[in-house]
Amino acid sequence: MNSFRFWSPTEFIFGKNTVDKVGQLVKKYGGTKILVHYGGQSAVKSGLLTNVENSLKNEFIEYVKLGGVQPNPTDTMVYEGIELCRKENVNFILAVGGGSVIDSAKAIAAGVSYAGDFWNFYEQTVTINKVLPVATILTIAAAGSEGSMSSVITKSKEGLKRGVSNPLLRPVFSIMDPTLTFTLPLNQTAYGIADMMAHVMERYFTQTPNVELTDRLCEAILLAIIKDAPVVMREPGNYNVRANLMWAGTLAHNGICGVGREEDWASHGLEHELSALYDVAHGAGLAVMFPAWMQYVYTSGIDRFVQFATRVWNIEFTGDKKETALKGIKALKDFFSSLGLPVNFEQLGAKASDIDKLVETLKINSGGQLGNFRKLDMNDARMIYEIAAAN
Repeated sequence: MNSFRFWSPTEFIFGKNTVDKVGQLVKKYGGTKILVHYGGQSAVKSGLLTNVENSLKNEFIEYVKLGGVQPNPTDTMVYEGIELCRKENVNFILAVGGGSVIDSAKAIAAGVSYAGDFWNFYEQTVTINKVLPVATILTIAAAGSEGSMSSVITKSKEGLKRGVSNPLLRPVFSIMDPTLTFTLPLNQTAYGIADMMAHVMERYFTQTPNVELTDRLCEAILLAIIKDAPVVMREPGNYNVRANLMWAGTLAHNGICGVGREEDWASHGLEHELSALYDVAHGAGLAVMFPAWMQYVYTSGIDRFVQFATRVWNIEFTGDKKETALKGIKALKDFFSSLGLPVNFEQLGAKASDIDKLVETLKINSGGQLGNFRKLDMNDARMIYEIAAAN
């Protein structure tokens, strides 16, 4: 196990009707004039936004609103949010939604106090050193941004999708009511499941030795998701299943599964180009790219893939490591397919003829290298895209 430093200060308020506490919590963390940042009309139609506003009014907290965040959040919305916060002297941001809304809120929070272009943070030419406090009300179990120090934004004009991680971006509190996810469309639920599983697997597939504890943490989260995912697709109003999946999404990406081990993140880098080019759901793209990445790299650490197959998918090891590893990869693909997720370019709506374009932008965004389980260059990336196109 490697040495590490882990700091996760977010307060989680989990359970039914916890949204009613938002006004008290904002006041507790010093918010006096806040930006309520949200996505589409679902928060309005469901009454969630009204409940939030009533709770803020009860605590005499002033607020302004900015809605319209779309999946794969863009710099355009971030610039608008920064301008609004400065104009209204906002000192706190409340994100009401899923990962896209929260990531956008984090970018705004970092950009308000910075005299330059917030995109500098995502180009990693400038380090974030001051942010407005961000809090969340989570409406989809997926990205884990409610507990993470990460944010991903797309630069619209260039089609560049990039992320930044900084401990200051961790939300000060996150309200998590599983009932808010009951009415999610099933495809959105499935995308979220793929997303959280990918967050675990980016940490699980490592070359760092002697990480048995975090191996077992990763496996426990994956096993819980695998058990509950088919149930939630049949019973979307099952509170206990929704609760388990919501908390699994948080633990998958708050960093606890990655302490003491080198993480990979090649599959995310490969996927970001797909969602930037085609505007597909991040989880859908990950369902395509992760098995393709596995097929390409598994021989570089076959014992870990055997462990994945036997511990996570309960595949019997008969002595043939290659056979067992490939069965584990197939089990993951079959599981994604059973949830209605795409597992190849055609099902995703991507085109093999665009691979050159994907590799070109990936080179810009990655600097020509990605991954740690196996170091990949752009020739490797091209071959992984070709596997995803052929699957």
